[in-house]
Amino acid sequence: MKTLIVAATRPEISLLIEHFKLPDGDFMLSDNFDVLITGVGMTATAFALGKHLSSKYALVLNLGIAGCFDYSLPLGTLINIVKDQFSELGAENGQNFISIDELGFGKSTFEVQNKLTNSLITDLVTGTGITVNRVHGEEKSIQDIVKRLNPLTESMEGAAVLYCCANASIPCLQIRSISNYVELRNRNNWKIGLAINHLNQWAISFLTNP
Repeated sequence: MKTLIVAATRPEISLLIEHFKLPDGDFMLSDNFDVLITGVGMTATAFALGKHLSSKYALVLNLGIAGCFDYSLPLGTLINIVKDQFSELGAENGQNFISIDELGFGKSTFEVQNKLTNSLITDLVTGTGITVNRVHGEEKSIQDIVKRLNPLTESMEGAAVLYCCANASIPCLQIRSISNYVELRNRNNWKIGLAINHLNQWAISFLTNP
């Protein structure tokens, strides 16, 4: 059985693609793993996985960069996201937020399910993430989400991958590399190249030393 690597954009895993000499396209096949480029956001991610996710995969590996709420972690740090949440899925009630769970219409939080014991995974920092349609970049909204959920990272796809894997009963793993801190938007502070390099070097090692 194979691994399915899932990433939102090709640049996020460009070094991996180059290392394994994978072809162009959004769905790339190889002997031991396949690669799916979904597009940015939870809707595009769910649609792409709806087309390609199947029981032939023993593991779904979600790779990507992310923003981090913890300033003590250096940019480029790799995070094993063990739980992810659709943080905006619900309703406003004045100044309060009611989750879809509390509304009785579904589930917003999903935990990673796998039995992997590889030290490449167990040695990583672990944490929880949120998945958003609009990344945070305003002081009050950042304070509000930290107070409500206290996440370590935010992305635009993670919980959608975990949702699909949970419903298909397929083990999953989400690894995020920190490209920026969650703060007032300032691209000059971002280290995207560093984050991508660390992420790809880890992924190449994981795929060659399972």
